[in-house]
Amino acid sequence: MKTLQQLLVQLKPLQVAGSLELSICAIEIDSRKVKAGTAFIAITGVQTDGHAFINKAIELGAVAIVCETMPAELVAGITYVKVANTQEATARMAVEFYNHPSTQVKLVGVTGTNGKTTIATLLFKLFRQLGYKCGLISTVQNQIDDAIIPATHTTPDAINLNALLQQMVNEGCSYVFMECSSHAIHQHRITGLQFDGALFSNITHDHLDYHKTFDEYIRVKKKFFDDLPATAFAISNADDKRGEVMLQNTVATKYLYSLKTMAAFKGKILENALTGLVMTINDQEVHFRLIGTFNAYNLLAVYGAAICLGKESQEVLTALSMLTGAEGRFDYIISANNIIGIVDYAHTPDALENVLATIKKLRKGYEQIITVVGCGGDRDKTKRPIMAQAACDLSDRVILTSDNPRTEDPEAILRDMETGLSSSAKRKYITIVDRKLAIEEAVKIAKPEDIILVAGKGHEKYQDINGVKHPFDDKQILQKAFTLVTP
Repeated sequence: MKTLQQLLVQLKPLQVAGSLELSICAIEIDSRKVKAGTAFIAITGVQTDGHAFINKAIELGAVAIVCETMPAELVAGITYVKVANTQEATARMAVEFYNHPSTQVKLVGVTGTNGKTTIATLLFKLFRQLGYKCGLISTVQNQIDDAIIPATHTTPDAINLNALLQQMVNEGCSYVFMECSSHAIHQHRITGLQFDGALFSNITHDHLDYHKTFDEYIRVKKKFFDDLPATAFAISNADDKRGEVMLQNTVATKYLYSLKTMAAFKGKILENALTGLVMTINDQEVHFRLIGTFNAYNLLAVYGAAICLGKESQEVLTALSMLTGAEGRFDYIISANNIIGIVDYAHTPDALENVLATIKKLRKGYEQIITVVGCGGDRDKTKRPIMAQAACDLSDRVILTSDNPRTEDPEAILRDMETGLSSSAKRKYITIVDRKLAIEEAVKIAKPEDIILVAGKGHEKYQDINGVKHPFDDKQILQKAFTLVTP
């Protein structure tokens, strides 16, 4: 338990009404979780404003209120603290409340549009393989060694994040690898954490519904590197045109990785097949179980981070050669009559293009590529026609279907995807709103050796429709459809 004064040590309050010597037993941004002795922080979120719930928090036992706007009437005996930004205040108070957990582990963050999950997961698996107890914070799941903690966001809110890091410290983790989404950076969820290293994968068209412009999206990603300490390392993709921009202002030690140019961590693909990648990394030839050029980049980033963390090159490459990637990332199964099914999380135009380009390279002859793809509801609408066009450009047959419609009409999302499709694209696709039926149709029209890509949801085990998450697993449905096909 700490005093309010202790929790505010990193902040400069604009106004205080009441005592700062209160003992605080919990900090909360959700008024429903408030109990006696809590400091409630009123955050103005995307959908709700915490200031509207201040009175409810007090009724439930809050003794302190941290806010950006003071209520018109102050309740006697309650301490009110006005700050410039309650999101930042939440993060800095959480760091103090949980005793700076990030300083007690080696914390490495991964940001970028595509590849975050695979890089963070591979680092987690690699360091476990090297004999360390590790933590993972990712889109797919949070994990402490073998114990899995379900994930609700790519990066948890600042309170849950610091609580999770403290749990990882208590359980003896030496290393923690985490995804750092642009939302998390912008909303101060990672503010106050001490990173030992940071990695940048790439940046493409995504989340413009939130960030509004691509320049702002880049600026937010870059801020992660700008804020690193001099003791940290920063690794970026030299082959991404904004890779070096990310490192422009950082005081961290800078490194680049590349398949195309000279870099600290240089790779070259020798073979790329369904059996895996054969490539050189810094002139050492290695066979990896992962597939595709995008995974060659992920492996380079992971190798670079491990070297920066002081590990020996040969030991790292040997361990990496044994690893598989993250669930729902180029996950493939083969039917009894040799139809290849691939499930992938690709939900941006660039990610979809990468996966389909990889598949094109893997096919031996004239096998059809059949793509099943949709777009999420309540998300960036501008990428919908681009996704559909990319699927049609790089596939022989396309089935446009529902993804996570959320609160939108699935048919309206499909109409958005169809808008502006080229005449050649229009000859290639059909629409089937029901995602299960769409996957089954893809299997029905596939011939032996054909390749089916089911894109967009990857590891997700649900379909989000009007606020309800219905059980739905692309891989499971694909497997079941395969069993109905007679060899």
